[in-house]
Amino acid sequence: MITESIITYADAIKQATEQSLATDPTVFVIGLGVPDPKGIFGTTKGLHKKFPDQLFDMPCSENAMTGICIGAAINGMRPILTHQRMDFAMLTMEQVANQAAKWHFMFAGKMKCPMVIRMIVGRGWGQGPQHSQNIQAWFAHIPGLKVVAPATARDAKGLLMSSIKDNNPVIFIEHRWLHSIKDNVPDAPYEIEIGKANVLKQGTDISIISNGYMTVEAVKAYDHLSKQNISIEVIDLRTIAPLDEQTIFNSVKKTTKVLVLDECQPTCGVSADVIARLSENNALFQTLSHSPQRVTLSPYPIPTSHALSKESYPTVFTIVKKIKEMMTLPLTDQDYALTNQNEKSDVPDSSFKGPF
Repeated sequence: MITESIITYADAIKQATEQSLATDPTVFVIGLGVPDPKGIFGTTKGLHKKFPDQLFDMPCSENAMTGICIGAAINGMRPILTHQRMDFAMLTMEQVANQAAKWHFMFAGKMKCPMVIRMIVGRGWGQGPQHSQNIQAWFAHIPGLKVVAPATARDAKGLLMSSIKDNNPVIFIEHRWLHSIKDNVPDAPYEIEIGKANVLKQGTDISIISNGYMTVEAVKAYDHLSKQNISIEVIDLRTIAPLDEQTIFNSVKKTTKVLVLDECQPTCGVSADVIARLSENNALFQTLSHSPQRVTLSPYPIPTSHALSKESYPTVFTIVKKIKEMMTLPLTDQDYALTNQNEKSDVPDSSFKGPF
């Protein structure tokens, strides 16, 4: 019998890591703060005591350490390299884009580079332009990299275990605001296939395509608008590269309207790619009853100011407003009441403590 427990997203990451470390001696974890008391938002907390030979802190030399992990991977190890901010991974781009991503291809498929690079994104505590970016499209753009961004604890565990077992490099993206959410998660090890989207909510009026934390806002919109007899289908991409085109196409063909959500810049972003693929499918494009729309960040650096941050990030109200525009429906008092939920735009709730 499969048993499940209600645990947080952070604990699901920790559980997947712990079970992988316990069953495969080639797996090791390295990153800034991995053995610290808070353990990367709780995701590695206490693991260094159980696996002292498989968990390591690292110096502030991201590009060099990435190269070391690539060397370990091509020699039979399975490293999990962790960055507390995706911003720090900018320092690793030569190794990631020019070495890890190309290794399998350059040696005619005879070589493999099995490594996971965990990158944490999202806002919090006014960390601003250099500590709050989500540049997932950078990595999705590079052939040879797989990019996953789970939105639920259940998916986080299953996708991380799949990523660790994958024979090629996987970028594993976690939004800080997701670490405390809870879900029913199987206790035993399990895998979720990389490259498969998930239909979270069934609907007929409009499709919402989202990933990462924006899936949470999409479900809020679903719950809110279902009370107004608006039927929304919510597709959680789960994987950004490779993209599950078929699940997206099937949904949009049914609803004939699509809104793509993405908490990153609009230019050359994931939302732009999704809409481009929809538009290139001529048969599908002909069935649309409204032009594809998207909700993203503003095309500016991430603000530090709480006042500016409140206006910078999309929320459930942003989504509801856009859907009402697409369906030529007026906003109601209940819709406007959603704006009150954005008073703490820099933290999801009072339990969210900073800075790490």
